[in-house]
Amino acid sequence: MFTGIIVATGRLTALTEKGGDLELGVDAAGLDLAAVRLGDSISVQGACLTVTRKQGTEFFADVSRETMAKTTLGQLGLGSRVNLEPSLKAGDPLGGHLVSGHVDAVGRLVEVHADARSWRLVFEVPEQFARFVAPKGSICLNGVSLTVNDVRGREFDVNIIPHTHRETTLGELQPGEGVNVEIDVIARYIDRILSASAASRQ
Repeated sequence: MFTGIIVATGRLTALTEKGGDLELGVDAAGLDLAAVRLGDSISVQGACLTVTRKQGTEFFADVSRETMAKTTLGQLGLGSRVNLEPSLKAGDPLGGHLVSGHVDAVGRLVEVHADARSWRLVFEVPEQFARFVAPKGSICLNGVSLTVNDVRGREFDVNIIPHTHRETTLGELQPGEGVNVEIDVIARYIDRILSASAASRQ
């Protein structure tokens, strides 16, 4: 589990084919890799990856082709900046909201507007996920925990404060680019419970 509070950003250093899958390498100089063990999880652009080896300031993770196809990781090139968050430990502060690192969909940035000292970003999600996005609810975009301002059909908007704009990859997004979207885990389970309840009454 994660909180959606980005600890550092890193740079993609390797994307190597291995036995039909891929090994992804990230220079994570901003993380304390000494505290990261092999087998630990790190959120990379919102996708939970397992550390398989370390080398200096870099860590490596195996990534399936399914993950590459279903997230924005497959669109990254060497040198791309990525958001990083180590997994949550018992007793750590929960500054954002509970995030699993399981990407539900790839959304798209529609518009960016200056809004006083922050930026208002408008995103679009696939139709089947729109019902999970609620005004003033939580959503995770590229691993960043954010509060939804408003919802209009498939579109919703969030505000990015200067710190988030500077310290995460969200400030580099351009209209048309994709983002990894993880809906609130509570909304996912409520939907599942209500769907199962409705089915049992039929």
